[in-house]
Amino acid sequence: MLVKTYSAAVMGLEATPITVEVNLTSGVNFRLSGLADLAVKESYDRIYAALPNVGFNIPQASLTINLSPADLRKEGSGFDLPIAIGILAVGRKVAEPPLKDYMMIGELGLDGTLKPVRAVLPIAIRARKEKFKGLIVPKENVREAAVVNNLEVYGMENLSDVVAFLNGSGHYEPMVVDTRKEFYDRQYTYDLDMADVKGQQAVKRALEVAAAGSHNIILIGPPGAGKSMLAKRLPSILPPLSLAESLETTQIHSVAGKLGSNVSLISQRPFRSPHHTISQVAMTGGTAKATPGEVSLAHNGILFLDELPEFNKTTLEVLRQPLEDRKITIARANYAVEYPSSFMFVASMNPCPCGYYGDPTHHCVCTPGQIQRYMSRISGPLLDRIDLHCELAAVPFAQLSQMEPGEPSATIRERVIRARQMQEARFKDCKGVHCNAQMTERMIHQFAEPDEASLNMLRMAMERLKLSARAYSRILKVARTIADLDCAEKVQSQHIAEAIGYRNLDRGDWAERGL
Repeated sequence: MLVKTYSAAVMGLEATPITVEVNLTSGVNFRLSGLADLAVKESYDRIYAALPNVGFNIPQASLTINLSPADLRKEGSGFDLPIAIGILAVGRKVAEPPLKDYMMIGELGLDGTLKPVRAVLPIAIRARKEKFKGLIVPKENVREAAVVNNLEVYGMENLSDVVAFLNGSGHYEPMVVDTRKEFYDRQYTYDLDMADVKGQQAVKRALEVAAAGSHNIILIGPPGAGKSMLAKRLPSILPPLSLAESLETTQIHSVAGKLGSNVSLISQRPFRSPHHTISQVAMTGGTAKATPGEVSLAHNGILFLDELPEFNKTTLEVLRQPLEDRKITIARANYAVEYPSSFMFVASMNPCPCGYYGDPTHHCVCTPGQIQRYMSRISGPLLDRIDLHCELAAVPFAQLSQMEPGEPSATIRERVIRARQMQEARFKDCKGVHCNAQMTERMIHQFAEPDEASLNMLRMAMERLKLSARAYSRILKVARTIADLDCAEKVQSQHIAEAIGYRNLDRGDWAERGL
């Protein structure tokens, strides 16, 4: 007797339908085929223990299970549920007709409970595309899958519930999530606000420019100047996620297993802040399962690296490709997975190892050689990819003691959104380009061409600071964003001047002067 159940395998952000074929013949053997990894092969041990604990027995016969297509690698414990239901169906414990209508996924505990698995959202999207009537998942995953409309999603606590549902002996309602309401209700709820920051008006302006054009930025200043405090408040002034961006971001976190049981859609831009001890694989993604790394988890949000020179240099260098291409490819022996990685890169660092180089209130104990070695941990090509270099000084007591709050994030965000709307209109015919930071060289000449006076100013800066061609493009992109914040149609000399002022680390005498 042959019975088929249906599940899916996830490769990158794409799910592939898997047909679980269970065949029963006379004998005492058990065979599992279909390029299964160790976790899938161990499913029989979990099923063998779980079935008696929920009142069922393993059929006393030879079982052959095939996961089709057989040439696609199957990973993880999510195939426990479809295999168990297939075994019960060939033993005539589960009605066979409903099986063709439902895709299912879930890990079995030895007591028959269903445990959550990762990558449920891409599987739900695939189930709808394949026109399945519904999807059966562990209860902890039900809200994640229920964001997909036109698909009945059932969250089950244990194997007995799934059997009762398929046999029609229990009443179960599909989970219904008002996706749009939950998404829009949580978009503007932030625990941190720019109003909490005292002083640092120049840095706030730089962050506003960075947010308006999605530019990369680095903050340099002594300990306690507010670098981390400002960076953590940057998400509160960014434009809200669109529903399409939210769905894509949620898929990445679902594949990585980073979604909580009460999360349906990610409604705020991600803010990832890995420790400086992070490995190269954890940053880019990989491992045996090619899971997303920090550069992909920060997609549509912010990747913040605090104390940038403390990171391993090889780890920093792998950021160059995703910063430029806004995607990353993870290659393995027989397959490759591509993840999106379009993020704002935000970094902070001290000006020297002790942190007080150039600070008028503290004495720096570092030698020139130590400062040079400290700065050389960040390569020139990586710095070239950072649009804004912003220096901070310690906030004086007079500003710290002010009781009046600063400008709130909501006010800054309104200006940022207005600038982004101008960019959306400008690039409406440019596929894949939504903000100034994503402009190509041709677009720069089309939309950010400076006038004669501005061009002369830029030429002097290029010659004096010995800037690279990439720095030239970055200056024009930032100047275009500054012009958008001013609601100016053309890039003018004051916009170029401000953009040049954000290239502090390009100055040859930077390490020889005070802040």
